[in-house]
Amino acid sequence: MSMRHYAMALLLGAAVVSAHAAVNSTSHHHVSQSVQVTNPQQLVNINKADASTLESVKGIGPKKAQAIVDYRTQNGPFKSIDDLTKVKGIGSKKLAKIAQQITV
Repeated sequence: MSMRHYAMALLLGAAVVSAHAAVNSTSHHHVSQSVQVTNPQQLVNINKADASTLESVKGIGPKKAQAIVDYRTQNGPFKSIDDLTKVKGIGSKKLAKIAQQITV
């Protein structure tokens, strides 16, 4: 095998490994949102947590925690974490910051 063929084979192998890693990390995250790889802390279920538990989510203070509980009491359970944007004071930026810490 010539040096050129060897280099091409090496590059192709690296591309396959990179693609495989990207697919695995995407499908792993997509398959189960309840698995948190970056933080071993337990996810907080926004449909079951009381205000005190919601405050354990970094970025949720006492007022937001109570607003979540109040919204859930008045409107029923959240269908997805995206529904949190229906709670006054929680927008897409706040949701993006807390999304890896919560589940439904």
